[in-house]
Amino acid sequence: MFFPEYRPRRLRRNEQLRSLVRETEISVKHLIYPLFIVEGKGIKEEVPSMPGVYRFSCDQLKDEIKEVLDLGIPAVILFGIPAQKDEIGSQAYAKRGVVQQAIATIKKEAPELVVVTDVCLCEYTSHGHCGIIKNGEVDNDLTLEQLARTAVSHAKAGAEMVAPSDMMDGRVARIREALDEAGFSHIPIMSYAVKYCSSFYGPFRDAAESAPQFGDRRSYQMDPANVREALREASLDVEEGADILMVKPALPYLDVISRLRAEFNHPIAAYQVSGEYAMIKAAGRLGWLDEERAMLESLLSIRRAGADIIITYFAKEVAKKLS
Repeated sequence: MFFPEYRPRRLRRNEQLRSLVRETEISVKHLIYPLFIVEGKGIKEEVPSMPGVYRFSCDQLKDEIKEVLDLGIPAVILFGIPAQKDEIGSQAYAKRGVVQQAIATIKKEAPELVVVTDVCLCEYTSHGHCGIIKNGEVDNDLTLEQLARTAVSHAKAGAEMVAPSDMMDGRVARIREALDEAGFSHIPIMSYAVKYCSSFYGPFRDAAESAPQFGDRRSYQMDPANVREALREASLDVEEGADILMVKPALPYLDVISRLRAEFNHPIAAYQVSGEYAMIKAAGRLGWLDEERAMLESLLSIRRAGADIIITYFAKEVAKKLS
């Protein structure tokens, strides 16, 4: 029987050889860990649809932050759930808002930990939409001012990076302008440049209590069918001053991550969202998948597609495995 001179299996014979020629690696340094912060005291409650993920009040953050730091995870991203909501999401930029207090707490406990903040109004509005409602629709330009105020308030509280996730047109430029005017020209913007209107957000909306009270978000989040539009969105954000471009969700949009990696020199982030996490967790608990291997394979695929940074609820589990 004829065999070619080159046999690919030669380099797969054992782990040492496989490791030697491995093209893509997962490292804890690539990960950002999401945290949900609620108002109140003594609160640490598990999110039912996201096993292992909790909502914390600020006084319960100390142990969690210590574990994140000890595991070598370099950054967290904060999502706030206020006690009171209104039509304009005013608690998003309140001086003593839930995220603002959490930033101060974390920086006191772990000044070296990078704190990123989600900049959006959906967790803070009574209607659950990402912007101000006018005549039954989200008003893009009115919303920009609220987002800018929110980003500046996070920077004043001590955040090292802001991450607008609202998908309003022009939000990166307005936030950049507001940060610069307030003396925060050094604060980078990680833009949710390509955020699809996805069915994979369900568990997050439970955790953040941010489901829309009417309609949906198709008028401002992207149509899952489109990839050329993703390149236009990313190009606009680069022009407006974004420092990092994000794709959300990750696994259903690996092709989009790859396209952005090929087109742009900016760092690319990907958000492995709540639904992706919940599916692997559920299948693992039912014995349908090897949870650990599925977790690592999914993250490896995101890295292989071109992501420099991965936001994932698996961050602590991955860090423990890698250590």
